[in-house]
Amino acid sequence: MKLLKSIILCGLGAAVISLSSCDDMLTKSERTKFELGPEFWSNANQVASYSNVLYENYTGYGTGGGAGWFYFKSLSDDQVNPSFDNWMFTTVPGTSTYWSTPYTEIRRCNYMLTGLQSSTLAEGEKSYYVAVGRLNRAWQYYQLVRMYGDVNMLDEVILDPEAQSDVVYGPRTDRDVVMDFVLEDLNYAVQNLGAGGKNSWSKDMALAMKSDICLFEGTYCKYRTVEDNGKAADATRAQKFLNECVDASQQLMNSGKYSLTANYGEVYNSLDLSKSSEVIFFRNYVKDQLMHSTADYTASSSQQRGISKDAVDAFLFLDGKPLATTAYNTDDHPVLDPSNNAYSIQSMLSRRDKRLSVLLDPYLCFKGHGWVRSNSMLMTSSTGYNIAKYDNTAMEVDYRINTGKNYTDAPIYWLAVIYLNYAEAKAELGTINQTDLDASVNKLQARAGLPAMSLTPAADPANNMGVSDLLWEIRRTRRCELMADNWYRYWDLVRWHKLDLLDSQAHPNINRGAFLAGVADLDETFNLDADGYVIPVSTLRTFDKKYYLCPIPSNQITLSKGATSQNPGW
Repeated sequence: MKLLKSIILCGLGAAVISLSSCDDMLTKSERTKFELGPEFWSNANQVASYSNVLYENYTGYGTGGGAGWFYFKSLSDDQVNPSFDNWMFTTVPGTSTYWSTPYTEIRRCNYMLTGLQSSTLAEGEKSYYVAVGRLNRAWQYYQLVRMYGDVNMLDEVILDPEAQSDVVYGPRTDRDVVMDFVLEDLNYAVQNLGAGGKNSWSKDMALAMKSDICLFEGTYCKYRTVEDNGKAADATRAQKFLNECVDASQQLMNSGKYSLTANYGEVYNSLDLSKSSEVIFFRNYVKDQLMHSTADYTASSSQQRGISKDAVDAFLFLDGKPLATTAYNTDDHPVLDPSNNAYSIQSMLSRRDKRLSVLLDPYLCFKGHGWVRSNSMLMTSSTGYNIAKYDNTAMEVDYRINTGKNYTDAPIYWLAVIYLNYAEAKAELGTINQTDLDASVNKLQARAGLPAMSLTPAADPANNMGVSDLLWEIRRTRRCELMADNWYRYWDLVRWHKLDLLDSQAHPNINRGAFLAGVADLDETFNLDADGYVIPVSTLRTFDKKYYLCPIPSNQITLSKGATSQNPGW
């Protein structure tokens, strides 16, 4: 079943056609009581329309002028927001959409699952829609657990939140129990979703989600501590989820359906991902109907959330060695190009991992000295390093540099992520061999112009994670492959128990940009450190162990009359 057609017809987002068969309860607004009866759940078209609304939860590049999952999630050591990214919360909020929105969607899924019990649809069709409901419920609980830890687990329909307040505002369920429930839902979805297109609910989409979620859970349980996470590491649990990740990843890798594209950037700036051999599931955008602003924000006059020096330094040189040990020239100083009066970093890029040349513009741009990318507007970046990989110069200029007018498709799950998940899970389990590396991350290395990774890579003095040289290199590959994507880096640091690496006082390179010493037209608001590198923001971010979990909104605790507890440190 194709989702795009149903989404447009049901008036989702920026759609242009509305049919009377689309019930008003399918909108995103909260309702306190649903009134759909057995006839609705026995009508395949109506059930399809209901389930397709869940597609909106996969934000992708966002819609209209709103922020999406890519580029904007800059709370990391990869990017520096010129307005400064502090921790997700520094005080306890009264309410939060991070808490309430997943529960709205869980309630939507539970209502669907209950309604289907009375459906007269054929058993195969009914089990398909049950799988859709359970898949999306699993995804929402995963969002909640990784943010809050223990959460209220609801697997029943809440028709009246006020009358059922003891359930809605009940005690929190142990996060491990919730994640076991998530795995059960995912396994049901894998077993009951069949083949589908790249923007429809399918077994492959469920496997990709399972690969991602099980990698998170396995590594989180391996590295967590009582002091910082409220719960001790659990090697048995970690092994279980890591094996589940390996199994899901292998099914996709061995299916014969997917292969890497020749060009790393094609996944991010394509006008039609339905034709991509690498993409498993994507969010579709349509010119003049459903559009976003991610390309615009990386090609316009707004100062960009530039890439940090720490992130640039993570990319290997073409000899496969890091900054500390490479035989290549490590000079990263820009050179003034008289042909366009711009400061070129092309020489530096030519010596590095090819992904860096796709990620960044070949010229620095900063306050007082902007740069124009292929007929777009004059651009500046907080660090001097400007992100280019989400832009597509084949789009008309008007559609590239105006808010809400971009129509490139957004990847949600794709093969490169599965390769990364597989290699890391196998390495964490201690079962990885050279064949595993060659079947996964070494394909990414080859595309990046780098030598193959071996089981015994040379030590990098920059390894500050306390892991083996192999795991360090696998994590490096993940960082470089997914830079500025979907908040992956933030949650990777959480599950590796390395969130302290976002402390910019302890790790100053995450708040450094390009080398700009001696540049005559440098804006006076740009501060340089003693070595001549940009200091993009003056505010420092300091780490506290309480940031591993977000605070439960105070209103939730008040309404629970003490049944819902607060997270440690808040």
